[in-house]
Amino acid sequence: MDASAPTPFSTLIRTASHAQHTEAESSSFMSDMLGGRLGVAAYRRYTEQLWFVYRALESASAALAADPVAGPFIRPELARTGQLERDLAHLGGPGWRRGLQPLPATAAYAARIEECARDWPAGYVAHHYTRYLGDLSGGQLIRGTAEKTWGFTRKGDGVRFYVFEAIPNPAAFKREYRALLDALPVDELEKQRVVEECKHAFALNTAVFRELGEEFPLSA
Repeated sequence: MDASAPTPFSTLIRTASHAQHTEAESSSFMSDMLGGRLGVAAYRRYTEQLWFVYRALESASAALAADPVAGPFIRPELARTGQLERDLAHLGGPGWRRGLQPLPATAAYAARIEECARDWPAGYVAHHYTRYLGDLSGGQLIRGTAEKTWGFTRKGDGVRFYVFEAIPNPAAFKREYRALLDALPVDELEKQRVVEECKHAFALNTAVFRELGEEFPLSA
């Protein structure tokens, strides 16, 4: 391998955002939920916040589908909003939308995604990457915890958000996704801006976890 070869962008964005990624994963709320120390109400509240975030991400899909930068990442097999709505109907009944409001941090997170989708497709890619590749990887730990802790049927209602039925080989899909990142048709300065937006995305996510942690304090 040529030691002077440039670092693939998919590697650069992963390593550059590692600290922010770790901070999000190790938040007190997420640690407590993964440890099985929270009740199903906390899981439901978390799932509600995800619905606001993914509605922001996916409501922009049609408008960005033909965009040369963001368009290649718009893959229907990734869509999660419908699955989240099935989970929330299971968790909260048919009236689950009634009175539902995002946490302030969630509202800020969704607003930033909408802003990028509208004004900066490369920034939208940063948010797309942090969410969907996370769902295909660490998100599976949450599914396993939910099934074990709260008795959901394996890959059934309540955890459908984490089940990508149209992606039979997640490892191959993630390789294809990283290849798209490596081929992102922007210059080096823009790539650095995307990396910074990726860090910002993790920080926005961490803020949501912080507010969830205040609502559901550590039980241990």
